[in-house]
Amino acid sequence: MGIDLKALKEQENRRRVSKGYMWALFCAVFWGIWYLPGTVIWVLNPFDEMFGAIAETNGDGVSLVVTAALITAFNALTVMLALMLWNGVLQKFGELSRTLREFSPCSKWFFLASVFGGPIAILGSFMAMGFIGGAFAAVAALLYPVIGSILAYYWYGEKITKRAAAGIIVIIIGGITIFGGGLITELGTGNVPWIGYLGGLMAAVGWGIEGAIAGKGLDISEPDVGLTLRFLGENIIWWIIIVPILAIVGFPMYTYALQAFEPMALLVLIFAGITFGFCYVSWYKSFPLIGVGRGQGIGNLYGFFAVIFIFLFFGDVPQWTILLGGTLCIIGSFVMFTEEAAEIETLRG
Repeated sequence: MGIDLKALKEQENRRRVSKGYMWALFCAVFWGIWYLPGTVIWVLNPFDEMFGAIAETNGDGVSLVVTAALITAFNALTVMLALMLWNGVLQKFGELSRTLREFSPCSKWFFLASVFGGPIAILGSFMAMGFIGGAFAAVAALLYPVIGSILAYYWYGEKITKRAAAGIIVIIIGGITIFGGGLITELGTGNVPWIGYLGGLMAAVGWGIEGAIAGKGLDISEPDVGLTLRFLGENIIWWIIIVPILAIVGFPMYTYALQAFEPMALLVLIFAGITFGFCYVSWYKSFPLIGVGRGQGIGNLYGFFAVIFIFLFFGDVPQWTILLGGTLCIIGSFVMFTEEAAEIETLRG
């Protein structure tokens, strides 16, 4: 009987782990697709016009960051609409209000996650797309599992095995290649798009921290619900704090925000919202099943998908340093998640 129980437990564990890997892989595919609308939105009005208008008075750098802020705010809005639809289909509105009321033990983590995910990670990613390009933006953020794994280890004792540590080292070498390669080339020309590189770094750090914080909240809430609260938090940050402040400072935020309902821009924003919303749903669902480090590790395959989609749709071939660094990051992720199911039976130390 004992053997039967043990076999059942192992079987259940294997099923849980493979389900976690499946969600993380879905996340990677949707995340890779998101870089298509994320790149296209920059050349569409009103954002293209907005960039030109602000650049005339404040320079390209300021204009890019302010325009990226409005794009990110709309991205948060369309993701929120997609998630509301998703929760409606799953009939989880009751669970949503219950979790929202449990602020201290639960929803505060998702609001904290929204700070690092929105104004840091997603804004950074849009800055990198606008300044350097979609492929760089996608590959630059591949460093984020390193930060996520280390924080998950220190905050709640999530194990880092020897194999996971080896994967982390390979990802770091990949990251140095991605950033270092481009920087060395551009230092030679004397024209370094620093804001783009800063954006890439913001994306990696923001998503790494967000994953670790969300892992804490997901201990006591459902992923679909937790995620909706995280985007509710982000919408509050953008539409009630950042966009009004930028408007008060003198940027034409509302003028262009009202023009964002042009059919083409709206279509691209909705496409971004759906792909990003489901990428996040899958990401958050993978954490309780396989842990933050591994969920982020497999989610890292998004870099590979993004480069392929960008090449297929735009014909863009990234620099060889971006390809080499991205390959190293993905190899590092593979090293991290090829652990035996028994190894990750207990995620927490």
